[in-house]
Amino acid sequence: MPSIHDFATWEPVLRLLRAGDPESLAAPGCHVAGRIDRHGYSLPMPRRHLPPGRGAQVEDAQEEFDAVERVRSSLADAGADGISFVAEFSPSGQTTLCLLGSSPAVQPGIGPYPGALLLVEDAVPEPRRRLPEPVSGAGPAPSADPALLERKLRKRIPDAIGATEAEIAAAEARLGVALPDELKVLYRVTRARWQDWGDGHETAERVFKAVGCELFPLDRLYIADAASRPSRWESAAMEAVVTPPDAAVQGLVGSPGWITFGDNGGGDRIAVDLTPGPRGHAGQIIMLSHEEIIGAHLVADSLTDLVMKRRSKRRSSRREDQPPAVARVNIRSLSSVEAAVHPGLEVLSIGVWEGEPLSLAPVTGLPRLRTLTAYPGTLADPLEIARLTGLEFLELGPEEWRLLLDASAVPRTLSAAAIGVRGNRHPLPVVALANELLALRDRPPISRTFLEGHLGPVA
Repeated sequence: MPSIHDFATWEPVLRLLRAGDPESLAAPGCHVAGRIDRHGYSLPMPRRHLPPGRGAQVEDAQEEFDAVERVRSSLADAGADGISFVAEFSPSGQTTLCLLGSSPAVQPGIGPYPGALLLVEDAVPEPRRRLPEPVSGAGPAPSADPALLERKLRKRIPDAIGATEAEIAAAEARLGVALPDELKVLYRVTRARWQDWGDGHETAERVFKAVGCELFPLDRLYIADAASRPSRWESAAMEAVVTPPDAAVQGLVGSPGWITFGDNGGGDRIAVDLTPGPRGHAGQIIMLSHEEIIGAHLVADSLTDLVMKRRSKRRSSRREDQPPAVARVNIRSLSSVEAAVHPGLEVLSIGVWEGEPLSLAPVTGLPRLRTLTAYPGTLADPLEIARLTGLEFLELGPEEWRLLLDASAVPRTLSAAAIGVRGNRHPLPVVALANELLALRDRPPISRTFLEGHLGPVA
């Protein structure tokens, strides 16, 4: 198998891509770009026209699968997870292929474009750095009843094998936190190991039904801290940690007091919460949605309530006179930058805009503003960004970044940056711009490897 840096590895993919629109792709300046990963790919492949009434079959795309698999095999041999590329074709068939390597300072983006640029090593967005606020007097819910909990569980799963005190102590040592009494009771009744369940799924279903969730074995308990909930820099930077005064659960990405012990069967994690919100209870049961990267939802006031199928109906509400920490100015949301201004503003996103370009003067001096994203062409004067002294994340279009770079006005406070690309822009100038931004902080650049080959004239 040729290596990932051999033109022959890519030739089948390039032939298929060129076949989609050979005349247009042969025009000067035209290109095709994509990305192939070990477990997926994003390519602008042409689709065959199928006979009316017939659905697509595997064999219809077999040539495509084989071409991609050739690249994937070379990725595996190279120990690489994925690679982006850009190709240009001449009318004669001469082809220039540029392979875009990875950088520890660049997160994966969409297709061939780079994602977030990490200007500070190991930096994480502010919401992911937040720890729980102490809540005085937060004790167990009145419904927490370890004795009742044990009786109910032993009645429902009388033949279960429970964990020993030594196994519970080992779990506590591994997690670095003492398990609450109700959770200890649960695992004293059943340690939830598959090898303990002779009839497999039937016993597991009985245990899960008895508890109220798909229970993890004792040795799979984990702390749902921020590190356990990965997300893209661009996404996390757009969030804000907000915990209303009547909240039962703190609006965190993760907490050292969230002990995850189960799943709802759909990928949402179930946890005991030892760091509740102002109106919560220590030991309450919360759910962390797999579709969200911040916050959790109250399920039950106690583990006893979960097992007894008494779900909490408490809901927190944000005061209507409390301005949001995240503001979006666009054709469907706020109608001006001025409307977003308040001392607690953390994130300002300027999206699609049909009016005159906007000034950032109204938000200059706001003490907590840390994230700014602006759709290309929406800013009246991008150099106003230099007056925003607390930014840690900034996303702009290529033209706006060019202005800041030429004026030496890229904020020194930035921990990360992103280049917003709209439409089918050529990736190589975007990569060059990204490397300029990385060079400001002596961060590793995105490598570019150029290969030349010949595909022959279009048939």
